[in-house]
Amino acid sequence: MALNNPAFNNPAFQDPKAVNTYPGGAQAANLGFGTQTASAQHATVDAAASAQLEGAFAAPSAGAIDTGRMSYEDTIWKTVGLFAILVVTAAVGWFWTLGGNLAITGDPNQQISIVPWMLGALGGFVLSMVIIFTSRKKIRPALIWAYAALEGLFIGGISAFFEVQWPGIVMQATLATLAVVGVTLALFASGKIRASKKATKIFMIALIGYAVFSLLNLILMWTGVLPADQAFGLYSATIAGIPLGLIIGVLVVIMAAYSLVLDFDSIQQGVRNGAPRQYGWLGAFGIMVTVVWLYIEILRIIAIVRGSN
Repeated sequence: MALNNPAFNNPAFQDPKAVNTYPGGAQAANLGFGTQTASAQHATVDAAASAQLEGAFAAPSAGAIDTGRMSYEDTIWKTVGLFAILVVTAAVGWFWTLGGNLAITGDPNQQISIVPWMLGALGGFVLSMVIIFTSRKKIRPALIWAYAALEGLFIGGISAFFEVQWPGIVMQATLATLAVVGVTLALFASGKIRASKKATKIFMIALIGYAVFSLLNLILMWTGVLPADQAFGLYSATIAGIPLGLIIGVLVVIMAAYSLVLDFDSIQQGVRNGAPRQYGWLGAFGIMVTVVWLYIEILRIIAIVRGSN
């Protein structure tokens, strides 16, 4: 299945036969069941082997560290760790932004700096490209940690920028993002929502269309073609009194939610394929990319709604 998130563009998350190419091959994922079966066959003859077999069944299940394979629990902890880094650097980006000298309102006490915002956005983009295009050969957790740190600067900076203009917007966007992620995860875990080839093709077409629209909007804003009072460019235009940004934003949030479904599905495939444990970092990285995208879109939707009021 074609996936939207390039972080999962790896055989570990797609091809069930790819496990044969990993260090140790398919035999490494056997967990010793053949040995246990042989011991069971001689249990009536060898009492020591029987006792050892009973002890093996009584022991806790092998985890990711024991098997060297990707697991849900290990991927979850990696994801939590990356978001912890993001939160810490987001706090740095927040205070750094608010300590600037660029006035964006008539209040002289409300001045910001765009350095953390731009540094995080550009640095994060470059690192994400490096991670995506080199992950087939080697997973580098240090690069993924650095990406999380830069994304934190970006999130903290842009959040502070929006908060200065619309107080309380960051809390609203954060709660909305957590709600979308939580509901999507619950529906996926319950089996009520799944990725399909048809839905993914539609998603990819919509994503490409949205990317083209966003690029065009950015160019029109930079070149001064759009009126200065349209803070979000074409997003600020209205259709029957409804901001275009609100209509597009709702559709994009749905797209981001489906992207999360694809992310969860990819991680599920990685675990089933017996991918090496280090691929859990790619799973965590992919989820972070999608959640950051979701948060930014929700932040913009709320800003457009509050701005129109």
